[in-house]
Amino acid sequence: MKKLLLFVTLVTLGSIPIKSKAQVQVSINIGSQPIWGPVGYDYVDYYYLPDIESYYYVPSRQFIYLSNGAWVFSLNLPSRYSGYDLYRGYKVVMNQSKPYRYFNNHKVKYAKYRSNHSQRIIARSNNPKYYVVKGHPKYEVRGGSGKMKGNHTIKKGGGQKKGHGNHGHSK
Repeated sequence: MKKLLLFVTLVTLGSIPIKSKAQVQVSINIGSQPIWGPVGYDYVDYYYLPDIESYYYVPSRQFIYLSNGAWVFSLNLPSRYSGYDLYRGYKVVMNQSKPYRYFNNHKVKYAKYRSNHSQRIIARSNNPKYYVVKGHPKYEVRGGSGKMKGNHTIKKGGGQKKGHGNHGHSK
């Protein structure tokens, strides 16, 4: 009787549909990040730049800064920040929508990072995952008949062909 009851229970449980949808989404935008960006992040939407109280939007490569009380989106920083060094300044990673809406909070919260030059950046990283960042000293593009490394294409069979483009050793 116990075996029959166990059998019926197992058959009943086996006929109940169990739906399990586990979704794991991993976003990576390392190749989109600027070479002056900090290491340690596989995905970045925005950087907050405490030294100049501005933001940088990684997907569109635009700086966001205040000008006459309005937020300006530009591919370049304004002339008033011409002395600012993106490679030395601290960058706070922000993965939230339109973080500049919370500027007053960020200005206070991240003031402690002003003049902080201790952050490691992609351009000086020896981690191969950053070699896909255009401008990295060890920049590599995989595909085709070889791979780009620095200013040369290493062809299969040992021959070398001069690469093209600026692989960015300048700021």
